[in-house]
Amino acid sequence: MGDDRLFALQRRERVMDELRRHGAVRVRDLARILEVSELTVRRDIAALAARGLLTRVHGGATLPTELDPATPAVPSRRPRTAATAFTIGMVVPSLDFYWPPIVSGARASAAALGVHIQLRGSSYDQAEDRRQISRLIAAQQVQGLLLAPNLEGEGADELIDWIGNLPVPTILVERQTPDWTPTPRQLEWVRSDHALGLETAVRHLHEHGHRRMGLVLSKGSPTSAHLSVGWQRACADLGLPAEFVVRESVALDVPGHREIISRILERCRHHRTTALIVHSDPDAISIAQYLAEQGLSIPGDIAMVSYDDEVAQLAEPAMTAVRPSKSRVGRVAVEMMVARLVEGKRRPPQRVLILPELVIRNSSVNSTGQLWSAATGDAAPYT
Repeated sequence: MGDDRLFALQRRERVMDELRRHGAVRVRDLARILEVSELTVRRDIAALAARGLLTRVHGGATLPTELDPATPAVPSRRPRTAATAFTIGMVVPSLDFYWPPIVSGARASAAALGVHIQLRGSSYDQAEDRRQISRLIAAQQVQGLLLAPNLEGEGADELIDWIGNLPVPTILVERQTPDWTPTPRQLEWVRSDHALGLETAVRHLHEHGHRRMGLVLSKGSPTSAHLSVGWQRACADLGLPAEFVVRESVALDVPGHREIISRILERCRHHRTTALIVHSDPDAISIAQYLAEQGLSIPGDIAMVSYDDEVAQLAEPAMTAVRPSKSRVGRVAVEMMVARLVEGKRRPPQRVLILPELVIRNSSVNSTGQLWSAATGDAAPYT
């Protein structure tokens, strides 16, 4: 009896782990992962719902939301719906990299709150952003918009002003406006606190003895500006040199990536760098493969931390990574929008930062802090 209870607790903890990671889970998928029957999974979900830890929906479960918490007294297969059946438009710049977990989180929250999501894919282009947003407005089917426009370069101020004058409430997702914008209402936003995430990576490496680090930023990414802020802040607080910053894309599909990585490695040797933080996973894996070809070990010769954690665990060795809580960003965006639609002007504007998580794996621990010189073969320990 005791063993049966232990196994049930272990299963239910695994259910909650999957739920926290993805925002929503399906009975069929959990049965496959846990290698049990769907009936067993449904019983586990019912038990967790009775404790208020999740919300049961048809075919699975979602995390409880602030607006619609799970209610232990009356467990139900269907989520309680919002007072009005709202439809929320959502425009994201990509439907493959980075954004699917955010969209999944938004849909999970929408399912729990009984609202609908109309999704539109755009690109990192302001004209296309306007086109997709205008289509949603023209259809007159959405009561609010979740937007991730391109706010880089020329035209950003005009785009912000245009969004601020749209006829429905808007919330920016993984985007941020200046503190003050000359629009009729101050725009709300929710995004990952990338600066703090990067600072977490620097402090992790510092705790493991590294005093000379480098930062490789993905060229052209809107995230890079926030990562740079975190880098400068952490280095200043810890008294570390901050000049080793490279803004280049070095993923395997980037032309000339090997030459770029070779130059980065030479710079590491010159500065006696013992650790690199790389944005994002494809770039980190590309550097790791090049280092392996050169006979350099991770973390023995140089430690590495990736920023993103989409596929960092697939690297060799598995890569320590900073993981933005993308699903949570999507969930909070929907919750904020529904609260705005329900409460109207009575609700003060909100701007929300969500903290990333550091996932420690093998690429950053147990390092000797030595980067071998290609010319002499001598080790250069950090000091």
